[in-house]
Amino acid sequence: MPRNTIRFLFLNLGHFLDHFFVLIFATAAALQLSTEWGMSYAELIPYATPGLVAFGLFSIPAGWLADKWSREGMMVIFFVGIGASSVLSSFAGTPLEIAIGLTLIGIFAAIYHPVGLAMVVQGRSKLGLPLAINGIFGNMGVASAALLTGILIDTAGWRSAFLIPGIATILLGIAYGLFEYTGGGKTETSASAQTAKSAISLPRNTLIRVFAIIFVTTALGGMIFQSTTCALPKVMDERLAGLADTASMVGWYTFVVFTIAAFAQLVAGHLVDHHSVRTVFAWISFLQVIFFTAMYQVTGVAALAVAICFMLVVFGAIPVKDVLVGRMARSEWRSRAYATSYIIGFTVSALAVPVIAWIHGGWGFGMLFIVLAVIALLITVGALLLPKSEPALQPATSSASG
Repeated sequence: MPRNTIRFLFLNLGHFLDHFFVLIFATAAALQLSTEWGMSYAELIPYATPGLVAFGLFSIPAGWLADKWSREGMMVIFFVGIGASSVLSSFAGTPLEIAIGLTLIGIFAAIYHPVGLAMVVQGRSKLGLPLAINGIFGNMGVASAALLTGILIDTAGWRSAFLIPGIATILLGIAYGLFEYTGGGKTETSASAQTAKSAISLPRNTLIRVFAIIFVTTALGGMIFQSTTCALPKVMDERLAGLADTASMVGWYTFVVFTIAAFAQLVAGHLVDHHSVRTVFAWISFLQVIFFTAMYQVTGVAALAVAICFMLVVFGAIPVKDVLVGRMARSEWRSRAYATSYIIGFTVSALAVPVIAWIHGGWGFGMLFIVLAVIALLITVGALLLPKSEPALQPATSSASG
């Protein structure tokens, strides 16, 4: 198997694990920890906030180090660090201790998006499909977090949900390090080793406007993504009463929703490679408005169907923004461009946890979906403000692409 293909597989597994670890606590808190520690869901879930803030905040130094030092080296740190942090979290005995463990997970999780995505797009002219494939792995991590955590809770307790994946990821990180540094013929993908640059044909003022739109819609989209992925296990628990009576069943239903929705990224990736990003982005955002509104009060099988629909368009929006950043950012600072985008998205998305707790405690999930519909409408307006004509990307050449 070509080294580039193996590297692409490692990068995809990294995206899977990045989202997997961040969401273990959401399922554990909803299904067991709140009972074990005598706290309500609304009281316990905010302890995830510091980790989500770290998820965004530390992406800037991670991107800078990757561009200045080594993207491969940062990915080794990602695998080993996030695995070790998860193992540490499994020993938590109080909410404060679990918050510390989750913060460490967030710090190492912050490495992936600025570093892994820069490696995925390096040397490519069409970015939609590879980013979509990579995005599917990330979304499967989201789906599997609910499923595997639910199964592990039912069979071995919540601690195993942190311990077992943590050990496996440390081993994967060691394997990746051996692949990159003892396999021979490694191509450095840090910016210092790159000489060719991507050509941007948009005027400066237009480029500034595009990045402003990217960052604003990323912030709003981060709120939507974190709210839906974090709250969905609890939404399934409440809205599927009678259909999901155990942690494993809630996990299975959540897994089904996330898994089906993940493949929307393939469609979105194909569309942005062949059609206007502006048009694709606007339609996806507008569909979010429709489906969030439809989720207001539905229950049972109807709730499951609508949940699949809104997660399809939530996940489908992911490669659109990443394609925009990849097209606009020059190769030598692409990690920092992705980092800036993700620090905005994940820092704002950290607000989703206390917002979920506040809205759920006061008005229930129906009001949450109305709020998300309004946010999606604002993103639709932002998408329509993008320029109608877009630049063609002339990629940097590198054998390090997946």
